[in-house]
Amino acid sequence: MAIGSFVLTLHGHLPYVLRHGVWPHGEDWLYEAAAETYLPLLEMIGHCALHNVPPHITVGLTPVLLEQLSHEHFKAGFVEYLEDRIDRARADRKDFESWNNGHLVYLAERWEKWYTQRMEQFEAINRDIPRAYGDHAKAGMIQVLTSAATHGYLPLLYEDSSIRAQLRAGLASSHRILGFKPTGMWLPECAYRPGGSWTPTNGWAGKDNRIGVEHLVADETINHYFLEDHLIRTSRSEWVNDGGHWHKIGWDESAKYPGRGWQSVNEPHIVNSDGSGPGRLAAFGRDAEVCEQVWSGSIGYPASGQYLEFHKKHGPRRGLRYWKVTGKGVDLGDKDMYYPDDIEGLVHSQARHFCDFVKNKLLDYHIKTGRHGVVAATFDAELFGHWWFEGPQFLRDVMLNFHSDPDVDVQTAEGYLGDHPPDKVVSMSEGSWGEAGDHRVWANDRVNWMWDIEYRCEANFGKATLDLQWRKDARIEGLLKDAARELLLMQASDWWFVITRGQAIDYGIKRFMQHVSRFERLIDTAEKASVDSAYLTRLSEVEAFEVKDAAIHDIIFPEIDLNWWNM
Repeated sequence: MAIGSFVLTLHGHLPYVLRHGVWPHGEDWLYEAAAETYLPLLEMIGHCALHNVPPHITVGLTPVLLEQLSHEHFKAGFVEYLEDRIDRARADRKDFESWNNGHLVYLAERWEKWYTQRMEQFEAINRDIPRAYGDHAKAGMIQVLTSAATHGYLPLLYEDSSIRAQLRAGLASSHRILGFKPTGMWLPECAYRPGGSWTPTNGWAGKDNRIGVEHLVADETINHYFLEDHLIRTSRSEWVNDGGHWHKIGWDESAKYPGRGWQSVNEPHIVNSDGSGPGRLAAFGRDAEVCEQVWSGSIGYPASGQYLEFHKKHGPRRGLRYWKVTGKGVDLGDKDMYYPDDIEGLVHSQARHFCDFVKNKLLDYHIKTGRHGVVAATFDAELFGHWWFEGPQFLRDVMLNFHSDPDVDVQTAEGYLGDHPPDKVVSMSEGSWGEAGDHRVWANDRVNWMWDIEYRCEANFGKATLDLQWRKDARIEGLLKDAARELLLMQASDWWFVITRGQAIDYGIKRFMQHVSRFERLIDTAEKASVDSAYLTRLSEVEAFEVKDAAIHDIIFPEIDLNWWNM
């Protein structure tokens, strides 16, 4: 009988980039992720299934990512991207032949074969990456999570109606594209806010009695999500289940009975911040010690010198990689050539080390509590394949190793909850998995001006949906739906993130303000058309283009329901 379970969760997300530039910021982000992460992960899942080893990984595919991967514009552009990469490998081979460097010639030929295989794989699944993941989920191989529509930073949105709309729009997209409704959710940035009074950091008036994020999520038929470990470790005991009956308890219960698993990331906890009852939403806490084995830039497996170096490329735009990490702190100019034959044994040994580390964590927890615990390891999906080229191979070996170990059950999040329902309810403070565990990455002096604008847009949209006769006038309804799409897109947490972190400041500002501009034009047009039925027939050429501009560039979320904001 197993002593515990392992739940591996990969968070797949990219902001909306279709028809918003290609390189260095834009569609290439999406093409790279598809080629280097989402197709290789599918290959890994298929490899495990072929060997009768259900990998049971939990894969988060945000709705904005699903919308893009399923769109015909992406499919056509991705084929062109793969063809370009194949051509680049062939051109590199000729370069290396002129250098008389046989090993680099071999690596270039290897890249040509690798991208050709990605092309064949893409065609074999009818160019439908989301459907391939959905089919694996229906077959019980994996679980797929939903998320907020555009990865909006939910705790800092001003109105609860905006949070509900992000959740409802996201779930509707996941259902339409995957063919089923997910039961689990990845909260954007693992960001959480309890119910009660709330004061924005940008000086806007606060709210006296906001609804806790856990209740807003549970209202949309979601029953579990994922949070950062410190939120679990600092939680307060509220309710406990004994013999099938829930009992209200004091905040000191966790200190009195640590053997129950209170405040441990090795068990999920139900979250309820308002004291109204046992609650409906279970939270898995990230096991930071386990994740560090992979995630850490200093001790993590991807830092091993034999692995493919991410940053050094041959040639300009879309250059291919031919060098290895070599060593910590080694300058890019001093990197050694990559040798694929060095990888197989290294990956296998590190996978075994990882499995032993997880097993020892579960054994330690079982000895201390006598309970069947869980290690929830959560990562950004792009770590595997994109940032760490050999990552999917590592995951394959992890799953094959665990399959032969009777002490550890590999389960999806929903599978674990079905076998081990949580028996504890806690309340938690607010926080995220960002720097210092709070909201500072998304709320600081560099970006608070964005919240001023976003809050004003929320207010204007709420007023428009209440005042304008969109239920009776299809033209007004269409304009407001287009405005709603722009509102969702401007709320993406990515714009705040890249500006704060200095990664793509100009691009983040540009994208945010583009969506703001389109939103304001659409709202203004809807308001004028509502008082002048002939207004839309008198638009100047410039005004007509501005109205159509959103439909030209922003081509996802085709089935928006304005009731998402009003119910």
